[in-house]
Amino acid sequence: MFRSFYGNRTAAESLERMIAGGRIAQTILLAGPEGVGKATLARRFAARLLAAEAPEAAAEIEHKVEMDDLSLPENRKILDEREKWPGEKRAEEPLFFASHPDFVTFCPEGPLRQISIQQMRLARSRAQLRPLKGRWRVFLIDRLDRAGAQAADALLKTLEEPPEHLALFVTAANPFDLPPTIRSRSVIFWMTPLSESEMQEAARALGWEDAERRIALAGGCPGVAAALDLEEYGKRRALALAMLESAASTASFAQWVKASQGLLASKTEKMSRYAPVMYGLLEDVLTVQNGGAKLRNEDLRARLEKLAARVDFEWVREAVEQVDGWDGLERRNVQKAAVADSFVTRLAEAARAAR
Repeated sequence: MFRSFYGNRTAAESLERMIAGGRIAQTILLAGPEGVGKATLARRFAARLLAAEAPEAAAEIEHKVEMDDLSLPENRKILDEREKWPGEKRAEEPLFFASHPDFVTFCPEGPLRQISIQQMRLARSRAQLRPLKGRWRVFLIDRLDRAGAQAADALLKTLEEPPEHLALFVTAANPFDLPPTIRSRSVIFWMTPLSESEMQEAARALGWEDAERRIALAGGCPGVAAALDLEEYGKRRALALAMLESAASTASFAQWVKASQGLLASKTEKMSRYAPVMYGLLEDVLTVQNGGAKLRNEDLRARLEKLAARVDFEWVREAVEQVDGWDGLERRNVQKAAVADSFVTRLAEAARAAR
């Protein structure tokens, strides 16, 4: 199996068989939640495929491919710096990573973290280049569901007439956010959250600090667990819980206004960063309501039980739908104060109507 890859054995074994049999699908779509290992699996595949014809250089190839891991501090710094660039400059210099010349990664960037049409045009032109060594070039387009319609159309031209040397990986949290024309040209692998035992195995192998806490909060996604800043997560969780408690009237709106000052004062904090935290809290509310024993946020059980007693399933569903829309509102530059206050007031109205 692929080194240091945990869970989703069926997908990993299928990709192993592709390499062993020499029958490589030209477009592979890896679908699943953020942090479940989609990009990691694509990199492991690329390293194995590129090393197949140069086994003596396998370690070097793997090292270079892994240098494009977007979670590495140096790569996060590049992404953070480019957020400050004007749009025109980013368009002139589309972002890609290629520490190994035959493995290229394109990813969302900019303040709204989107795949741009310029990136996809660049992908099309670079796809025509022959491999530097061996038979294959591997491209990874990470989170293609962050691409607009024009960018997706630009990629489609590459999928319609792929050069024979190209193996293209695409990842998406929800493949149904992609155009049907892209899905129909892809071999799709559905990747699911890891089991408790698989997460424990990853924690032991990778040496996570505060492993139990990370596993509880990550929802079966090892990438999320590894990348969690627990202190930052705690601050966001406190604010998210304040929103829910005010919306359910277990706390006053004035308490929410006081709690929200830090969020509104920050120029860099975004509502979309609160979405995973909010989903986890709402999941716990449903778990409490249905008699489940284990919560992600076990230390908040008393407050979550009080919250769960005040709301029903329809209220939780409405909350989830609103959180689903945060990312789109952010892309349209809707002010976060308006988004947060609307979330609280609309849910408060729903709670009153249900009583």
